[in-house]
Amino acid sequence: MNKTLKRWFPLFLLPTLAAFLIGFVIPFFMGLYLSFCEYATIERPTFVGFANYLRVFTADTQFWYSLGFTTLFTLVSVLLINVLAFSVALALTRGIKGTNLFRTVFFMPNLIGGIVLGYIWKMIINYGVLIPTFGKDLSYDATFGFWSLVVVLAWQQIGYMMIIYISGLQAVPEELMEAAKIDGAGRWQTLRRVTIPMVMPSITICTFLSLTNSFKLYDQNLALTDGKPGRLTEMLAMAIRNTYGTTPKSHGTAQAMAVIFFLIVGFIALLQLRSTHSKEVQQ
Repeated sequence: MNKTLKRWFPLFLLPTLAAFLIGFVIPFFMGLYLSFCEYATIERPTFVGFANYLRVFTADTQFWYSLGFTTLFTLVSVLLINVLAFSVALALTRGIKGTNLFRTVFFMPNLIGGIVLGYIWKMIINYGVLIPTFGKDLSYDATFGFWSLVVVLAWQQIGYMMIIYISGLQAVPEELMEAAKIDGAGRWQTLRRVTIPMVMPSITICTFLSLTNSFKLYDQNLALTDGKPGRLTEMLAMAIRNTYGTTPKSHGTAQAMAVIFFLIVGFIALLQLRSTHSKEVQQ
């Protein structure tokens, strides 16, 4: 059996490897090269060195505003999503009635696409559909637009993160919980000293997913606010899209912005993974 598996392993690996190369590796390196070029079409790029990057760092103020807006949005969203998801998961592992129904209801928003979700909430907020007391136009208030984006992403992501936290909570050994109870630990002490350290692998995964999803947010931003008013709610992914094609040199500039965006998100994600992984407890 092992010899047969080794013999046919490359054949079964080839489709996945080809898809990965065509869909990710080749476009990534093409984009990296084009960030050093000026071009109207990718067939005839002109190499200009670091000119596009200098243009981003010195001339593009919208990029830095959008980076700050996205960073603030990410901090608030990651904190809100993980605290609420963990709280819901904790409540749903207490053996209450209807647990499976509640899990399904909380998870359902994650099944809705970002564009559809954004337009649904835009109708609810702007036109008072379903909730007549809202009726506030998102395009006239940047602060309201910011918090609307936070609420929509949290509403979509909490159910998914809840499932991961439930898996982590169910994996906590009962012996530890009983030992903590025998030692006289209260609920808060048990949560802080036993439950949270044992669930750190789930916290690592959920923090990473919510962090990257918040930074990369585009669909909900497009549908809900479209950057209005005056590009004040324009997140970084949308800023890159809006830069592309605006001027003859904007193609390379937008590509350089995308590379910088990738490096920033990659660095922060790796830093977060290292920080949370170091706190994990081996069972």
